[in-house]
Amino acid sequence: MFTVRRGSDRGHFNHGWLDTFHTFAFGDYYDPAHVQFGSLRVINEDRVAPGQGFGMHGHRDMEIVTIVLSGSLEHRDSLGNGEVLRPGELQRMTAGTGIRHSEFNPSADEPVHLYQIWLLPERAGLTPSYEQKAFDPAARQNVWQLVASPDAAAGSLAIRQDARLYLANIASGKQLERTIDSARSAWLQVLRGTVEVAGNSLTAGDAVAVTQETALSVVAREAAEVLLFDLGA
Repeated sequence: MFTVRRGSDRGHFNHGWLDTFHTFAFGDYYDPAHVQFGSLRVINEDRVAPGQGFGMHGHRDMEIVTIVLSGSLEHRDSLGNGEVLRPGELQRMTAGTGIRHSEFNPSADEPVHLYQIWLLPERAGLTPSYEQKAFDPAARQNVWQLVASPDAAAGSLAIRQDARLYLANIASGKQLERTIDSARSAWLQVLRGTVEVAGNSLTAGDAVAVTQETALSVVAREAAEVLLFDLGA
């Protein structure tokens, strides 16, 4: 079954410094029909104004993955990490027993456009940790590039959940296939461009939940970038 989640139907708040869309219930946005999808708990698409950001705050028992599409994001945390995340790089935090962090746009004139993703961990009480890696965009041209997995396969980020995250850049007119274990589920998030899935046209911000299927076919109607979650039961 393919269930479309339109970007225009997401929770939306514009705070001036932050323009944000919530795929699932988050903060002041609550939709009982969209609380989570399997272990996938949060997909927030954020645009943060220059010189603004999220001050130091805490999380527990969550796997947090951040992807920057444009601009840059400066990270600091209670583990002593301090990094700047740029397009082509991904960040992973295991919040575990507790971690505090801030995310700030260091630019004086360029907004930052990012996705922040939360997945429920395999269990509570994990040791907090942080990881950041660069992934070659050329290595995901018309193929699925593994960027996060439980076993850090193929140099991917290590997340503590039965989930695998893939990025793909699909050229206009190209088709990308993916086999899915029918006992698992998948979520496809369109980051840029326009694709067609199971007869549905999806543009940036749109998504489709995939359940009880054995294959996924994605056709780019214009050059597109997509993020695929392969999720355990």
